Amino acid sequence: MNFISTRGLTDPVSFSEAVALGLAPDGGLFVPETLPDLSKEIQSWKGCSYEALCFAFFRHFATDIDPSQLKVIIKKSYKNFDSPSRAPLTLLGESLWILELFHGPTLAFKDFALQLLGNLYEHQIERTGQPINVLGATSGDTGAAAIHGLLGKEGVHIFILYPDGRISSLQERQMACTEADNVFPLALDGSFDDTQRVLKDVFGDQDFRKSVNLSAVNSINLARVLAQCVYYIYAYWQLPALVRDETEVVVPTGNFGNILAGWMAQKMGLPFRSFKVATNQNDILHRLFTTGEYQVLDVQPSLAPSMDIQVASNFERFLFYAENSDPQKVRPIMETFKDTGRYDFAEFDSDTFSSSRTDDAEIRSIITKVYRKYGYIADPHTACGLTEWDHPHQQMVLATAHPAKFPETIEECIEISYTHPILELLKSRGIRKHKVASSAEAVKSFISTHIH
Repeated sequence: MNFISTRGLTDPVSFSEAVALGLAPDGGLFVPETLPDLSKEIQSWKGCSYEALCFAFFRHFATDIDPSQLKVIIKKSYKNFDSPSRAPLTLLGESLWILELFHGPTLAFKDFALQLLGNLYEHQIERTGQPINVLGATSGDTGAAAIHGLLGKEGVHIFILYPDGRISSLQERQMACTEADNVFPLALDGSFDDTQRVLKDVFGDQDFRKSVNLSAVNSINLARVLAQCVYYIYAYWQLPALVRDETEVVVPTGNFGNILAGWMAQKMGLPFRSFKVATNQNDILHRLFTTGEYQVLDVQPSLAPSMDIQVASNFERFLFYAENSDPQKVRPIMETFKDTGRYDFAEFDSDTFSSSRTDDAEIRSIITKVYRKYGYIADPHTACGLTEWDHPHQQMVLATAHPAKFPETIEECIEISYTHPILELLKSRGIRKHKVASSAEAVKSFISTHIH
């Protein structure tokens, strides 16, 4: 299978090339040339282990990797999860299911994709003999998961941009306390959207990108979205047969990559009923799905910092499919949005999506009420998906992070001091981060200096 850019000005590439490039040279995002119909195969995957299902799924996309090598890569990627099922499903009440995606090494759903991506990079280095320099931007969890996916990998330097002072202290420690020589957490002034803008500007310099063999680890990397498709299929088979096809999937969402993966799996034949985009008070996606207006507002720091985003980069992939896979329609929309910070869709088709918005006061209330009724502790991001936790219809809410990553909020809401051994260990280590100006030139200079 080949992969094409949403903007149509890049030649088709293989899976490994798409992974290595991350962002397409024309500024677009890579998508499969066609979405395969997996409806019959999905029915045969019932009862598969997580790794077996992941291998069966990826064989349709990673067609340039030898199947025996792909199987090894996948097996390595999930060996450090602390749950045998990798993504356990918990029932609260009669109709509310929680898909726990925080059992990986950094206690966040990003581990499912970034453990795999790290091993794909390692395979690529072994195959080509060329080192890779990885650049990403994070609003909290991506950076830690990316770093831990690449720890101990020969031939890799990793540079993670993040908004200084706008992620939780434990999220910062997960990036800045690794004591690894190939890890560079770069603290920039501004919001996550500012770091994402800098990242795209760096990747826009094609000469620099090629000169340092730069690859993107953000959710703009197609491998991340495909890896996240797998746990939706896995969760489907964990649900009781009578409710599978009637279940609404609720996804706490900032950058749109996580919920896009579920929607893409649906388009490939996974018969979930619908998806709900659950935003915090930074609600650009909620406004889009309720009004058809896609407009950037100022980022409001919240109790769910990983969702403090006003420019959802993965929306471009959804837009590509919504515009009948026509890059000539995508390009002017993205140009208008880049120039003006808004785009009004006259007839926006929300497909099977709905949306919700949750502010900080509601987050606190939800954490408290869910704990009192069910004894279940939800982190602030997961709480954004629990706005209808007492609603009678079938819902599966994705729990995206371990609550111990946000101890102050949890203690404020339920008066419990909640910890995790992985996080407690970090508190004894010194923080090593680098303060860098919020510009592409400053970041490029830092990368050039530290890879030689």
